[in-house]
Amino acid sequence: MALYPVIMAGGSGTRFWPLSRQARPKQFLPLASKHPLLTDTALRLKGLAPVKSTFIVCGPVHAKTALKLVKGLPKANLLVEPVARNTAPAIALAALQVAARDPKGILAVLPSDHHVADVKGFQRTLAEAARIAEGGHIVTLGIKPARPETGYGYIQVGDALEGGGRRVKAFKEKPDLKTAQAYVAGGDYLWNGGIFVFRADVMLEAFRKHMPEMQKGIDALQKAAGKRTFPAVLKRVFPKLPSISIDYGVMEKAENIAVLDGDFGWSDVGSFAAIPEVRPADAQGNVVSGDVVLVDCTNCVVLGDKRTLSVVGMHDVVVVDSGDAVLVVPKDKSQDVRKVVEALKAKKRLKLL
Repeated sequence: MALYPVIMAGGSGTRFWPLSRQARPKQFLPLASKHPLLTDTALRLKGLAPVKSTFIVCGPVHAKTALKLVKGLPKANLLVEPVARNTAPAIALAALQVAARDPKGILAVLPSDHHVADVKGFQRTLAEAARIAEGGHIVTLGIKPARPETGYGYIQVGDALEGGGRRVKAFKEKPDLKTAQAYVAGGDYLWNGGIFVFRADVMLEAFRKHMPEMQKGIDALQKAAGKRTFPAVLKRVFPKLPSISIDYGVMEKAENIAVLDGDFGWSDVGSFAAIPEVRPADAQGNVVSGDVVLVDCTNCVVLGDKRTLSVVGMHDVVVVDSGDAVLVVPKDKSQDVRKVVEALKAKKRLKLL
């Protein structure tokens, strides 16, 4: 059983402005450790699959940086989307590339910008998912909820499957707080972590069955895979594929879906308010980096740059200095940082994007 990790690195990460920019999105930032999140994602695969079997999917603006951040990645394993078309076309691109090498090879599709505290636990779960996928299931990892979170989608789980994992009853959109509380209290819901494991041939068949509108493009790409003509075919065909997520395109339609419980200290590091989930805090609950001086502050996230950053009498706020811009926002409004990016675009402040 050969495992081929596929790291999805095409996101923009606007909730981490001013640290994140168009050329340096969230996955390229060292938010959880001294390494960028993309590098951490690749490093936690050590022992499960060699780097030569790992793929990265990203856009042309980020290709050079992605290749640099994952040491030893073969250039041929860097799959560059000519344009962003959401996760279904990106996964199809990876699946046909793996199928050209190993039709029954097992792909593990992983977001590039998440954090995992228990790497060994993650590896055990991923290995079990690969075992289940070998039998023909498309496996998704459901994360055991730590709280009634409204920012995640949920998976309603059913009975145990004979080959391992559990049946999926339904995928649920991001709920309101009352609904999220009911999900967690019920005990049969997991967070949708966006991690998928499947055989290449099984996923390509799922695309044929559930997304026939993609088939002409997939056939053209598959025919050109491994040939000199592939880049030209990709540039011509890929922009014509439908822009749709794998959740809508396949996962919510297919019958051979299995969900495997995951409890390995997962965080999607969704905003600056999530930094305390992945970095240690001081006795007052503050997480700081850089040359920072705090006076009478509690439960703050303060990220400095080269100059001294002093914060006095603040509680539950985020303060970020990126060198050319400063952000100050209440922690409970940290999801709204993307609105700053929208405002800068409207004002054509391109140097800050």
